[in-house]
Amino acid sequence: MIVALVMSTTDMRATDLRNPFNVNFVGLDNFTHILTNAEFLRSVLNTGLFVLFCVPLTMGIGFVLALILNRGIQKLKTLFRAAIYLPVITNIVAAAVIWQYAFTPTGPANAALSTIGIKGPNWLGDPGWAFALVVILGVWRTIGTCMVLYLAGLQAVPPEVYEAASIDGASRTRQLFSVTLPLLRPTTLLVSVLMTVSFLNIFEEPFLLTNGGPLGATRSIAVWVYEQFGFGNTAVSMAGSFLLLLLIGVVALIQFRVLRPKH
Repeated sequence: MIVALVMSTTDMRATDLRNPFNVNFVGLDNFTHILTNAEFLRSVLNTGLFVLFCVPLTMGIGFVLALILNRGIQKLKTLFRAAIYLPVITNIVAAAVIWQYAFTPTGPANAALSTIGIKGPNWLGDPGWAFALVVILGVWRTIGTCMVLYLAGLQAVPPEVYEAASIDGASRTRQLFSVTLPLLRPTTLLVSVLMTVSFLNIFEEPFLLTNGGPLGATRSIAVWVYEQFGFGNTAVSMAGSFLLLLLIGVVALIQFRVLRPKH
């Protein structure tokens, strides 16, 4: 990390790695260049939108599934847990290849739509639909993690608390908002930080599914940094990485301040 930080203040390119004496100190020029780069700013916007859509969806669906598995489903509970968690351990490359095939213009998705008289869109060629597919893939991959963490938090709530609430006449809905959610505040903080950091770092989904396209609609900060490194802009990519690190740190700090348990 120290070496990378030092490199971000130089004009190093990939061709200079074998002869570092050609490298010059440029201070914060790389950071200034990045912050005025239209492609980088677009990637920041895309990353923010990924977080805005993916984190609430992942946490909301994961929490609902955890509630169902904790109190609603008794038979085959282990099987359902495994099925929901399976995408987390599924090879992302294999999953992306299957999704690419499914959403090609002549793929199964459009074939299914054609059977009911609907002409399917160019999923991966349209910026809006491509962005939506990356969001869905990201949510699908991480719901299992949220579900497991929330399930652990729900099982840690003492049954006596619910019994006391029932004796006081609290309905299931009232217990959810007055007992379950307040007691799950530490779990919600953990899940929120983990999911936010995960989607701020989102790389595999947009890179493998759309390669950051079309027209840069799904290029995240991590994809942009990877591209710059591939172009040989070593110092610029390091500077971009540190800007992403600072962004993650600031967002995580805000979350800890807002969601930490009140004493």
